[in-house]
Amino acid sequence: MALPAARWWIRREVLVGLALGQLVSLLITSTGFSSSELARRGVNAPTSQSLLNYVLLALVYGGVLIYKKQSVKIKWYYYLILAIIDVEANYIVVKAYQYTSLTSVMLLDCWAIPCVILFTWIFLKTKYGWRKLFGVGVCMAGLVLVVFSDVHASDRQSKGPNPLKGDLLVFAGATLYAVSNVTEEYIVKEGSRVELMAMLGVFGAVISAIQISILEREELRSTQWNAGALLPFIGFALALFLFYSTVPIILKVFGATMLNLSLLTSDMWAALIRIFAYHEKVDWMYFVAFAGTAIGLVIYSYKGSRENADGTNQVAGATDEEAATENHAAEQVTDAREDDEPASNKSPSATTT
Repeated sequence: MALPAARWWIRREVLVGLALGQLVSLLITSTGFSSSELARRGVNAPTSQSLLNYVLLALVYGGVLIYKKQSVKIKWYYYLILAIIDVEANYIVVKAYQYTSLTSVMLLDCWAIPCVILFTWIFLKTKYGWRKLFGVGVCMAGLVLVVFSDVHASDRQSKGPNPLKGDLLVFAGATLYAVSNVTEEYIVKEGSRVELMAMLGVFGAVISAIQISILEREELRSTQWNAGALLPFIGFALALFLFYSTVPIILKVFGATMLNLSLLTSDMWAALIRIFAYHEKVDWMYFVAFAGTAIGLVIYSYKGSRENADGTNQVAGATDEEAATENHAAEQVTDAREDDEPASNKSPSATTT
């Protein structure tokens, strides 16, 4: 009877992993469309867009951390380094759009994946079997189809003022994203998701504020903050906040590679939005690429589902052990107090005697 239950758990975990991956993919697509709308309205302040997200993370998760009176398990300077990497990665990638084309920026997804695999293999000792690597290859093939689709649709007619500089920025941003994701995976497994989000929000907000005062002060002054600019600005922050809140769950259970593979479908979701919301025509290769990427995600996640289930059970078991230890300690304290009460009642009489 245990075997069917185990099989059901494996199927359920695969579905949960795929669903969470597509949720963050849709959220990152939403941030892309919000940024495009802001750029169309002449708002060019990438760090300012991320500032509100960091403030929300600090307020929400910092409040939870204070309410529960949890002590910080990871040294503060690790969070400072992580925040610097995260803020600059966001800034560099948004900056790259000013110099190169959308097709070149798609290299971000491609380059981040081998970086994550390399970093997790070196620093986190993650093992990748042949089936996982095959799943990664299928996902990468889907991305290649997307790039060919854009080339086929003459998307590269406008290459930007400085394609080489833009491409270098993309590769730099992709590497920083990989470092950030792997670091977050390590922290969320050693510490807690609430602590990670709270500290990242605090340090990210401070670093963003300093960078805004240096680089974007004049841009913010010259911007006309009407409803057309505020709505996508707030929408970007909310979508990014939900993205950051969901990412640690995927990192803890499925790992950074699964996260980055899931984000490959963001380009395909953007294509579907262009079709239904803006009534634009999209090349047929997009649909083939979407199917290929989805198949690759299933292959990759199914390979790791049994191991992830064991890891999740271990985490749950460790939590149960901690709770049992706390309960046992509480019972010992209660018993000790009960033992002390008669002694304390006798002590005055003994002293009097």
